[in-house]
Amino acid sequence: MSHLILLFSLFLAPAFADRGSQKSVQNLCSNDVSHKRQKRDWIWNQMHIKEEIDTPLPHHVGKITSSVRNNNAKYIIEGEYANTIFKVEETSGDVYAFERLDREKKAEYELTALIIDRTNNRSLERPSKFIIKVYDINDNAPVFVQRVFNGSVPEMSPVGTSVTKVTAVDADDPTVSGHATVTYEVTTGGEYFTIDDSG
Repeated sequence: MSHLILLFSLFLAPAFADRGSQKSVQNLCSNDVSHKRQKRDWIWNQMHIKEEIDTPLPHHVGKITSSVRNNNAKYIIEGEYANTIFKVEETSGDVYAFERLDREKKAEYELTALIIDRTNNRSLERPSKFIIKVYDINDNAPVFVQRVFNGSVPEMSPVGTSVTKVTAVDADDPTVSGHATVTYEVTTGGEYFTIDDSG
């Protein structure tokens, strides 16, 4: 009988040991999960604004938001155009443009977002860079790349003979459908010459 009790206890020992290790693993996992839940991070969408907006300034661009919960939190932006063209409302994180923007002069702006404790100026979150993109409107007329294009053609040449090629360019965004498309038209001498869309 004593042999049976000894064998039975030997079989149970690893089982209890295994349960103990499972508990410790579960505790570690739950600690990891709770640690991950405490992670803070910046939250916002891509910021963009149309160029040449014809409404009173300032223009709302977007919102920088952190998951930090602190009654003394204060939003700040830094960068070349921070606090001049762009300003942030320190409690809400709303970003505004204080100038009308021209995409042809500058298509995007890189700034840095910070959130600090206003009582001691300590950072509550790692700084994060973000980009404000300026969306194009079709506000530029095409211009010829030179003032005069010279061409020549031998007399009695057959119809359809190439005389010269002209080129015009448009400063608007070529990735937006139709904004930088150039078409050509002969306004004088159309009875003798035609021009196609390639110039």
